[in-house]
Amino acid sequence: MTPAYGQARSLLEVGRDEQAEATLRAALTDTPDDPRLLLLLAFTLRRRREYPAAVQAAEAALALDPADPDAHVERAEGLLSLLRAKDAVQAGEQAVHIAPDDPAGHLVRARALAALRRFPEAREAAGRGLALAPRSVHALLTAADVERDAGHRAEAERYARAGLAINPDDGYGRWLLAMLDAERLQVRRSLRTLSDVARDNPARPDVLSMTWPLRSLLTALRRWFSAALVVVLVAAVVAVRWEVVTLPAQVFAALAGSVVLGFGGRVWVPAGRVPWRALRLVPRLLRRAVLAGVVTVGVQLALVLAYAVTGAWWLTVIAVGAVPVLCALGLVEAIGARIEDPGYRYAIADVARGLREFRAELAQWWRDTRRELREAWREDQPRR
Repeated sequence: MTPAYGQARSLLEVGRDEQAEATLRAALTDTPDDPRLLLLLAFTLRRRREYPAAVQAAEAALALDPADPDAHVERAEGLLSLLRAKDAVQAGEQAVHIAPDDPAGHLVRARALAALRRFPEAREAAGRGLALAPRSVHALLTAADVERDAGHRAEAERYARAGLAINPDDGYGRWLLAMLDAERLQVRRSLRTLSDVARDNPARPDVLSMTWPLRSLLTALRRWFSAALVVVLVAAVVAVRWEVVTLPAQVFAALAGSVVLGFGGRVWVPAGRVPWRALRLVPRLLRRAVLAGVVTVGVQLALVLAYAVTGAWWLTVIAVGAVPVLCALGLVEAIGARIEDPGYRYAIADVARGLREFRAELAQWWRDTRRELREAWREDQPRR
């Protein structure tokens, strides 16, 4: 181990990633063929969310030592950060093939398989990694991640608590428990844990997660409240068209509005001001989409309750007319939530690059086809 390697590791342990990168790059200027330095540089760049450069560094380390399982694992981690899960699975498989008794390859492969929603294989890979390192917090939390993605919350919580029993201060494990609490609508406990995790890591507070009471409620309402509004509209139009009593439609409208109020109170009252404060710190696009969604739902709720009281059917038309707006805001919200994620941006750039290449290939194919057709037509012309 070179002095620069040890110095960089020490800097990484205290969170001075930028200085660690500078140290590694300076050392690589003198010894560019050191695979361990390149591998640590890849890890440092990934921590700094410079994912394409991290993958390049890992591939450079692999070019020098193709049989190094750690380099395959690091490359898989970088590919997974770039949302290239299929490539990450292949890289993980190479690591497992070289070192089947090393848990790291099994664990990164498990997370890549889970990203592809191949949950039986992911659980098997996570189980193998955990069997090789039963006291590893990383292995336990990987198993928890896979179980959570597969929808097995009880198993996910069991693994997460086992990991926290070994290291109670692990930030990711605490975050994972908080999100499991969120999925069970344990609002107060979830937000308290998320606030504690953010307080312990002020350099990288996860304010996006603390907005979940707002975003989750809007997501649920886009689905079932929109459907309920359509049912109310149909019932109201039928009642008016055939001149029958509108009371059943009004009762259903009142019931739907009451459920929205009850569910909103169930989530927002115990959440208090925390999600609203966190909303100020998220990307502007996300903040505006969430606020516009809240206003839209409020208007729809007021309209449906007004119909329940007055029986004026045209109010339901306006409420249903706002459904496409609410859905569009959901799309904007999803984009805003990922707009600062480098992996997402790089994935979008890859898609755009692929579309440009396809367009260029299509244009070249059309040019070649026209030329071949012209040549064929000329050859078929009778000679004089």
